[in-house]
Amino acid sequence: MDSVELVAQLALRARVATRSLKVASASERRSALLAIADEIASRNTEILEANAIDMASDAGSDRLLLTEERVNAIVDGVRQVANLGDPLGVTLRESTLPNGLHLKQVTVPFGVVGMIYEARPNVTVDAAAILLMSGNAALLRGSSSAAQSNAKLVSIMREALSRTKISQDVIQLVPSDDRENVRALLNARGKVDLVIPRGSAALIRMVVDEAKVPTIETGAGVCHVYVDEFADLEKALQIVVNSKVQRPSVCNAAETLLVHRSVANEFIPHALSALAKSGVIFHVDQRTQEIARSTDIPVDLAESSNWSTEYGALEINVGVVDSLEAAIEHIGTYGTNHTEAIVTQSQEQADRFIALSDCAAVMVNASTRFTDGEQMGFGAEIGISNQKLHARGPMGLEAMVTTTWIVTGTGQIRQ
Repeated sequence: MDSVELVAQLALRARVATRSLKVASASERRSALLAIADEIASRNTEILEANAIDMASDAGSDRLLLTEERVNAIVDGVRQVANLGDPLGVTLRESTLPNGLHLKQVTVPFGVVGMIYEARPNVTVDAAAILLMSGNAALLRGSSSAAQSNAKLVSIMREALSRTKISQDVIQLVPSDDRENVRALLNARGKVDLVIPRGSAALIRMVVDEAKVPTIETGAGVCHVYVDEFADLEKALQIVVNSKVQRPSVCNAAETLLVHRSVANEFIPHALSALAKSGVIFHVDQRTQEIARSTDIPVDLAESSNWSTEYGALEINVGVVDSLEAAIEHIGTYGTNHTEAIVTQSQEQADRFIALSDCAAVMVNASTRFTDGEQMGFGAEIGISNQKLHARGPMGLEAMVTTTWIVTGTGQIRQ
């Protein structure tokens, strides 16, 4: 069977399976998610064994690694989604026209949603949970590097659904052993309603360029922390370290530190020292290089390409800027519209930074790591969108619905 036929069959099964979701109550969808959470929790050991097989081929990948703590976090995320409000059947607008027609705009599912993602096996469960609760079927195409982990997680979720009123075919795994399956999924217009990529900038660009199916573009994270002239430098140090070091492999980790010139001589040596303790490598501008000479910390002079690089590792760019506007100019040139942070005690400066930033999330005196569905109270997230249509920022349940207009009359005809 070729890839086109394979994806068509999976999509058809998913379409048929959505009927079980359409007639399922919110309570039944929640019960299904709780059954999934319980099944994953009870089979933690199996999941870790499958992940160990994947890790044997890619031992250095933090994104791929599952631990008992991370599996527990996946379970907690599913339970959080189950406890959220029902996103379906919400009336957004309602009115009665002069001719007596009653109009109502209500939220409904997209239908069949394809997920194309790299490495992180937690996405397998996060996406499935959000799509199920929002009434959508999930076609999950992870990377071959996580093949064993993803297969085990999907198998467990489907087994849990087999004991509910919801068809297990609302969650299906698209095989990762053939790259043509990705192209088939991207070209399955009319069979798949939406595709969401999640991963590297190269993956996202490929999906956006090649897809015939509508897409929501999740973006790369070249995130910045700007330490303003009015910053509390003690707070700034904690925020910078957390933004870079807490989990450097994810898209909301900071890749560039910008420091106002008036506090640069005082702050940068402390920042370099604190980051260096975690093994961070530095790419800096000339002014930072001069300041670093007073320390024993090695730095490299940054090239132009460094400023637009999403490292996903313990590396960071450091630069000195003359003003908030200069920081915004730098961010606008090299950023990816993901998350930008300012550390300042001036509300006027914070408001100006917010107004001038064009990104999915702005942090004021807080780590960039808070751009996250779970941290923001959405439960799990399906991705973080940098685009402006149809969703922006961390995408939870509300982002995974569209709308239908219901028009009710008493026999009216148009003249």
